Amino acid sequence: MPASVRADSYLVCGTPRTGSTLLCGLLAATSVAGKPESYFRLPDERSYAERWGAQVGADGTLDYGGYVRAAMAAGSTANGVFGARVMWGTMGEVTGKLRTAYGHPLGPDVEVLEQALGQTRFVHLQRGDVVAQAVSWARAEQSSYWQDGDEVPSDWRPRFDYDDVDGYVKAVNEHNAAWHEWFDASGIVPLRVLYEEMVADMAGATNAILQFLGLDLPPGHVITAGTRRQADDINDEWARRYRSLRLFGP
Repeated sequence: MPASVRADSYLVCGTPRTGSTLLCGLLAATSVAGKPESYFRLPDERSYAERWGAQVGADGTLDYGGYVRAAMAAGSTANGVFGARVMWGTMGEVTGKLRTAYGHPLGPDVEVLEQALGQTRFVHLQRGDVVAQAVSWARAEQSSYWQDGDEVPSDWRPRFDYDDVDGYVKAVNEHNAAWHEWFDASGIVPLRVLYEEMVADMAGATNAILQFLGLDLPPGHVITAGTRRQADDINDEWARRYRSLRLFGP
């Protein structure tokens, strides 16, 4: 499907701490690129379903087809474009539940997605500095501070742990490799967006995605960030310590 033809839907595909909240905010603020959120993240489905009035069984199970339709209604802008954010660990869950809901047990994942979402494009968000990403992930897990509005426990103190950071480095690399393999196996050519380039030129990154989706920025619209940068000197220190220990050992 040529990029000049407008997409019905798109998925921002990534791993934790790649700036996906920032990017989703930039896209939502355009008023033409849907309202991308983590609608399909399993721990959030129940609260979304209750908010939208989607059918939930007595045992907590969802009518997943109805849930997806409700998500599309909530996550679309007035022009009918739907956006959502999906981490690697979620994609298999989504396609599996869609296969059951739509009676589509066979065929490529992309066909299953497009049966539910219409013509769908994929934006692959990555971070070039994997160590910085792993440090951010480790710190967020420690502090429970993932995005603006989250509260950090009053007794929390930063604690560098080499093995902890190293585990997230490995997880990031594994998830990135899994995304690449999935795109290749599905015949998908995503738009690749690098976190560092997005932060350096948010307007340019947003416009590139709009062009990829076949959309135009409304006249007079100014692209601004809705979230602030979370990294600080602690992140920089942890990254330096990790790199030093990786090279020279304890």
